[in-house]
Amino acid sequence: MKVKVGIIGVTGYTGGELLRLLLNHPYVEIKKATSRSNAGNDVTLVHPHLEKEISLVEEDFEVASFLEGLDLVFLALPHGKSAPLVKEIYEKKVKVIDLGADFRLKDSNDYEFWYELKHACPELLPESVYGLPEIYKEEISKTQIVANPGCYPTSIILGLAPLLANKIIDTETIVIDSKSGVSGAGKTLTEITHYTHINENLLAYKVGNHRHIPEIEQELSLLVQSRVCVNFTPHLVPMNRGILSSIYVTPKVSITEKELADFYREFYQGCPFIRLRDKTRLPQTKWVQGSNYCDLAPVYDERTGRIIVFSAIDNLVKGASGQAIQNMNIMFGLEETAGLGIAGMYP
Repeated sequence: MKVKVGIIGVTGYTGGELLRLLLNHPYVEIKKATSRSNAGNDVTLVHPHLEKEISLVEEDFEVASFLEGLDLVFLALPHGKSAPLVKEIYEKKVKVIDLGADFRLKDSNDYEFWYELKHACPELLPESVYGLPEIYKEEISKTQIVANPGCYPTSIILGLAPLLANKIIDTETIVIDSKSGVSGAGKTLTEITHYTHINENLLAYKVGNHRHIPEIEQELSLLVQSRVCVNFTPHLVPMNRGILSSIYVTPKVSITEKELADFYREFYQGCPFIRLRDKTRLPQTKWVQGSNYCDLAPVYDERTGRIIVFSAIDNLVKGASGQAIQNMNIMFGLEETAGLGIAGMYP
């Protein structure tokens, strides 16, 4: 028995990564795919690296006919485009994983403020589950709607969760420095992603108003059951994929390097895609490239008395499509690692 899936918005980076990973999944059949720009053509026209791996003509999109025969739909669409479709998919009792932002924020007012758009179906926000398996695995297994986390939030929340869950850090002085490869900005070209701008360059952007801030603060606040406010600064670096987050926090209690490592080891026990490192082998984006792993290293700086957490993921895999497949596995009671047993590409 195979899970029959469809992908809406297949032409982007996350859509292509979904195809690449699902082709290796033993319990999945990719039945349908569609997009606005490539309807009527084979998916390999926009994803030529998959030629001879798959032959699938994209359908002209009509919701009811697209859903026929499907168990699950992946939505890889810009914000504002997923919510109306999720409503129709939900009513047809088909499971859905939204890789966009429409169901990540639980408060529709927050969504309207940060995305400058009214939510199309706020009544379904309570029905959706934030798709971070290391924290919400049980809830994911029971839901029909999963909101796949953003890439920056994935690296940051996983980096901080053990510290917040154990209430050992000050929640008012969290400083986050994250650096991402250019694929995180999507395929649509902008001034800062133009080759001549980003090549041999490093820049901060959207300081203080990045749309992942409310998502990060929402989930960190839930871990401590009180409001958490963070300083988050994203940077763009001239590489294709990968995120490295360096997170600076102040402990409220006396702690040793060993105790710190023990907190992380205990919190992530049984989590197949967390790899714990230490200050002798700090996480690197090359070590996770192409894989669904998140590499973490909590370090205690004795000189300053602060904790620095380093977190590395591939923004297109654990930060998007790989995590979506991990969520699908949990939703259908499959082995969590199914289709994702892929080591990082190095060098």
